[in-house]
Amino acid sequence: MNPAPRSPAQRRRDTEHRLAHDVDVWVASASADGVPYLVPLSFDWDGTALLVSTPADSPTGRNLAATRTARVALGHTRDVSMVDGRVEVLEMDALPTEQADRFAARAGFDPRGSATPYRWFRITPRRIQAWREVEELTGRELMRDGRWSA
Repeated sequence: MNPAPRSPAQRRRDTEHRLAHDVDVWVASASADGVPYLVPLSFDWDGTALLVSTPADSPTGRNLAATRTARVALGHTRDVSMVDGRVEVLEMDALPTEQADRFAARAGFDPRGSATPYRWFRITPRRIQAWREVEELTGRELMRDGRWSA
């Protein structure tokens, strides 16, 4: 039996909790010619944007740098939060030390020490949707054009 549908306000609270406490997300990107790529990455949320890091020359790194867009999924298929965002690309030394330290502590991984060249990618949400099961498909959009609607 499926739980009762949540209100948009509850979905927002649940999404914000997930952003503040989860460690990993699925990041979907596409090349400039539309070839999709999906990868799990650790992230940090500062209240306005997700920070991820991946090798600069990986498919995800190249895609994010070229298109400056990403889709990020938190949770599992029966309780998902989907974030569409704009991507800012930062070189390793461009991020303030305190932010990089926070990412490393949360992720359990510090890309600054890698022999492989990594970049930071800051994903700022433009659209957020959240739903559980079919009962929550209606009203799943919680943010549009970077503004919370719930």
